Amino acid sequence: MKAIPAIAAAVFIAALSACAGGTARPEPSSFDSGKLTVSFDYERISGSASNQYAIWIEDMDGNYVQTIFATRWTARGGYSSRPDSIALWVGRSGLASMPRPAIDAISGATPRSGSLEYSWDLTDAAGNTAPPGDYRFFVEGTLRWKNYVLYSGVITIGDAPATVHADAEFVYEASDRQAALTSGSAENAMIGAVTVSYAPAEEG
Repeated sequence: MKAIPAIAAAVFIAALSACAGGTARPEPSSFDSGKLTVSFDYERISGSASNQYAIWIEDMDGNYVQTIFATRWTARGGYSSRPDSIALWVGRSGLASMPRPAIDAISGATPRSGSLEYSWDLTDAAGNTAPPGDYRFFVEGTLRWKNYVLYSGVITIGDAPATVHADAEFVYEASDRQAALTSGSAENAMIGAVTVSYAPAEEG
């Protein structure tokens, strides 16, 4: 794991969406989709402007597919008063124009510390089954004000089970209320050991 400056973070995110070469793009197909599971260790951080996170899926062209989970405070409008709160997800998901029932369906209370697991039934935001192919997954966590972590990776949905251990990028940036975190900051432990697994539907 390594720290990168805030400006480099934007380049990093753009590269994630652009680097689709050599991967299988989703193509329309009928298949029993199965389930994708995201698991990670979560440590609740004391103090304010922390403990917000979101999990979402994009296709290999960088198009938003679906949110698996987002913490309720940000999802229900907290980003308006604190724009740094899981800001990548807020922008990518189009949260500002998302209807309230859709927000309620993908959000929940900030949990206690422990091992967490979230699942996706492979339906997109429109309720359609996502076709087989390669997809990017993201887990973004606001560590403290402008400081955040982004876990990401690519997983293949199809006929075979798959497991991917996510890569982490930490972005440390000072704000008027908070000095930039460092690699030794306690907040870095908020989210860790992110693993994503896909299991095809059982036949029969």
